[in-house]
Amino acid sequence: MVSGAKNYQQGRNLLLLLLLTALALLISGYHPGAEDDGVYLPAIKRDLNPALYPHDSDFFTVQLQATIFDKLVAGSVRITHLPLGAVVLGWQVLSIFLLLWGCWRISRRCFRESYARWAAVTTLAVLLTLPVAGSALYLGDQYFHPRALATAVVLAAIVAILDGKRVLAALLLAVAVVVHPLMASFGASYCLLLAWNQPRLSAVAAFVLLPLGWVFEPTSPAWQQAAQTRDYYYLSRWHWYEWLGAVAPLILLWWFRRLALRDNAKTLAHMSERLALYAVVQFVVAAVILLLPGLDRLRPFQPMRYLHLLYFLFVLFAGGLIGQYVLRHHVWRWALFFLPLGVAMFIAQLQTFPATRHFEWPGAGSGNAWVDAFAWVRQNTPVDSLFALDPYYMQRPGEDFHSFRALAERSALADYVKDPSVATQVPRLANRWLEEVTAEQGWQHFRAEDFRRLQNRFGVDWVILEQPRPAPPAVAGLDCPYQNGTVMVCRIE
Repeated sequence: MVSGAKNYQQGRNLLLLLLLTALALLISGYHPGAEDDGVYLPAIKRDLNPALYPHDSDFFTVQLQATIFDKLVAGSVRITHLPLGAVVLGWQVLSIFLLLWGCWRISRRCFRESYARWAAVTTLAVLLTLPVAGSALYLGDQYFHPRALATAVVLAAIVAILDGKRVLAALLLAVAVVVHPLMASFGASYCLLLAWNQPRLSAVAAFVLLPLGWVFEPTSPAWQQAAQTRDYYYLSRWHWYEWLGAVAPLILLWWFRRLALRDNAKTLAHMSERLALYAVVQFVVAAVILLLPGLDRLRPFQPMRYLHLLYFLFVLFAGGLIGQYVLRHHVWRWALFFLPLGVAMFIAQLQTFPATRHFEWPGAGSGNAWVDAFAWVRQNTPVDSLFALDPYYMQRPGEDFHSFRALAERSALADYVKDPSVATQVPRLANRWLEEVTAEQGWQHFRAEDFRRLQNRFGVDWVILEQPRPAPPAVAGLDCPYQNGTVMVCRIE
């Protein structure tokens, strides 16, 4: 009977986690090839077909040399023999499930009441696309990102630390390192603070985790210009509300600790205390890196992104405490709290991708004219083609930050939106990035002779143009076999 009851409870928990995974996906939507997926998805596709991206693969392959992420996904395609789109969607669903499972396991150790545990996990599921102050991150992305997988592994390592299984925690953190080294380093820092009983000593250890070796090498003017495009590299550019978002959780965490101590919830008190200490230590590290002259080469480590793990656990704790003190067993309170919150997050996602369907399912149309043009390119142009686009094309109205490389599967000159981040992390690419984006300046006023200049200089043989363009001779001599009212694809003759 005991075994049967336990199996029933485990089955019920699994079902609830699956339902919350579906809820999180429903609210966040699904947008493969958007934003940072412009780096990861091309790398996966090139692993599967090395003939792709013969001109510009350095803009995504070099950055991924320290991770197995693209190889993992490409390998799963080869093993399953399923289409890449279906496999990536499957990984996205799995990563959300693993995140929520990790949250559930932590909540079980922090809260005694079942309703508090589920309130914690539900809050995280509903707020999965919550922006993290000043870091240009969400708690979870609308596409499959190695950060989600690494965070899930870090959560498992935290559980191992809480259970006294330090060897297992070390192994899990090693797995996280080969998936997403940066997120793993932050996770290891927090795990050290959790595991050690001397906060000062553990704080020093957490500090030492950051690499501080070759950082005094001078940076080039091109590197500096690429870095200037990343606001989160510069604390002086933070707005007041971003500072509030970084500081307020610390105050609330100490309040959480007091509540937990009053209720004899020792695990929650310990985790809240060490999370606040983690935030203080990592902010000191970030301030040293981002404010002291001569440490420019460390900026690409994005030290303020320690806030991601801080926010993740903070939202989990806050949700559990709301469940414990407010929601409890009252269904109507759950509805009054989560329904408006979920609707607000859903509407926010619709506004984030206003010209695109909320779910870009594999094999289905996205409703986005730019993505339709990219699909035509993928199906109708030679694999070795080199394209030129407006260097700000991802920010153009209706484009919704979709990556040309990721969706068209063709090479392109560097852009001014995502490629600068790669150029700062791979300094040898900075001069090439600057040369290409400089050659594209004034794109909105380019004429046929300007496109031919790009052809002579870089070998560009196709261009993506936004309509309406000026009348000929702006496109005179260009063959434009595809137009959809928003975008046209033209061959340089």
